[in-house]
Amino acid sequence: MKLWRSLISKPYAPAAKKIILGIDPGLARMGYGVIAQENGKLKALEYGTITSEAHTDVEKRLVVVFEKLQKVLKKVKPDEVAIEELFFARNVKTAISVGQARGVAILACGLANVPVFEYKPGEVKQAVAGFGAADKQQVQKMVKLLLGLSEVPKPDDTADALAIAITHAQGSGTRLSEVVKKLAKSSVNKTFLKR
Repeated sequence: MKLWRSLISKPYAPAAKKIILGIDPGLARMGYGVIAQENGKLKALEYGTITSEAHTDVEKRLVVVFEKLQKVLKKVKPDEVAIEELFFARNVKTAISVGQARGVAILACGLANVPVFEYKPGEVKQAVAGFGAADKQQVQKMVKLLLGLSEVPKPDDTADALAIAITHAQGSGTRLSEVVKKLAKSSVNKTFLKR
């Protein structure tokens, strides 16, 4: 078994500036939030909501979402994208439309050659608010605090997208994340991490 010292033997160098695009997928409203991560600090660069018109054919709405997201990708040129993982909802129709919009978002990122990372809702709550059962208001207040914003971003989809970007930033480019990656690769620790 490897010792912790051997896992962190290389000196830590602060990560270069990284632009992260967070996406909260949805067909009616897709939230997006762009943050910069540099020297352990986070800064909101841009955020908003991509909308598609209700009572329109699904394929046309998906095209609108795709084209608007492509414009965001071209404008902000993210290094990485973080997107919320699809979870099963009680409303199957909503889950299907969210899944379709999520697929379109991943396709747009793939065509832009930007790597995509997925996060479960509980992981986002844990990373941003400190516990996986946090409610929306708690997460939104922490987004405001962590990014030094004057008010909570609206609508909720926008704040959620920023929370997803923050989650990715908190788990990447840090000394702790490098140690965790090394531990995960270690065959001895794979069994331990699965427990």
